[in-house]
Formats: sequence, C-alpha cells, structure tokens
Amino acid sequence: MHQSKGYNFLVVVLGILIIGVTGVAIADDVEDSVKEALEYYKDGDYSNAAGSLEYAAQLIRQKKGGQLEVFLPKPLPGWTAEDASSQAMGAAMFGGGVTAERNFKKDNSRIKVQIMTDSPMMQGMMVLFTNPAFATADGGKMEKIKRQKAIVKYTPGTKKGDIKIMVVNRFLVSIEGKNVSKEDLMNYANAIDYKKLGALP
Repeated sequence: MHQSKGYNFLVVVLGILIIGVTGVAIADDVEDSVKEALEYYKDGDYSNAAGSLEYAAQLIRQKKGGQLEVFLPKPLPGWTAEDASSQAMGAAMFGGGVTAERNFKKDNSRIKVQIMTDSPMMQGMMVLFTNPAFATADGGKMEKIKRQKAIVKYTPGTKKGDIKIMVVNRFLVSIEGKNVSKEDLMNYANAIDYKKLGALP
C-alpha cells in the first residue's frame, strides 16, 4: 500500500512537471523516458528509475533552451550572425541551468548575446541589481533599457563592454562586445523583447 501511494504521487508529480514546463503533455522522448522510469520504479529498480527521470529532465531543459533561442536578436544592419545555440546542464554541473546564445560580427567587431535561466549563478547577480553600490563598484552604471534594470559597463579606450539585464528575476540577459561602440551594445540590448521573454512559463 505504501509503495502504491508513492507510485501514484510520482505519477502526479511527473505529470505536473511535463505539463508545467512544456505547456502540453507531449508524446516524445520525454514521455517515453518518464514511462520507463515508472516501470523501473514499479520493479523496485530505483537507480535506473532515477536515471531515466534525470534523462527526461535533461530533455525538458533542452526544450527550454530552444524556447530561449527564439528571443535572441537577429543580426542588425551591417552585422552577420552565427546560428543560435543552447545548452542545458543538470544540477551536477555548476548547479545546473539553461543558456541560449548567439554570436555576431562586423569586420573586427564581435558581440555575444546570451540568455540564462534556472542557474544558481543568477542569485549572485540579483544582489547586484538590488544593491546599486555593488553594481557600480567595478565601473558599472545602472540604467533602464526598455523598462528593464540594466548594469552597463563600457571602456572607450579598449572598446569593450557588457550589459547585464535581469528579467522578472528569472532570466539574465548578457550582451558582451569587443571592438565595439557603446551604441552597438545598446542596439542589441534594445533588440530583445523582454516583455515576451518574461512571460515564458
């Protein structure tokens, strides 16, 4: 009886996980892995059950990375871009997290735009956004970009800079550039739809 209750609870939790992250119950490798995990669980093979669940969770993180890629900007006039890419790491690697990024270039100018979520690294960044003294300690300036709080750093002498933007305390957007103007960085920062990004489930 105890095992039956645990099994039913596991089914409910997994169902919520899949529907909550993807929006619908999807008949794909994620669902297959979850079913496999339940079979292992019923057989008492908890090690393989856990492994199958982690595999399903990894697939879900990869799907989330694909969602983030959509919000990476397209190359602005005069610039070219590499294909967008995303990476999903489990908790065993740097605490986990999902990242999507795209690299842009124009002559010898380079810009990388990155969107990160579900990473414990973001906790440290949130401290900077809530305490302006920390944010400006190493030369950064607090600014507003499309109504979002941003930390902007730029060194005219080296033409290097970066912009960090925290969106609804869930997504960290980073724009880094070399051999660029501050205007270049700001243009790419303004090319992202933060309202839609913040609305992602």
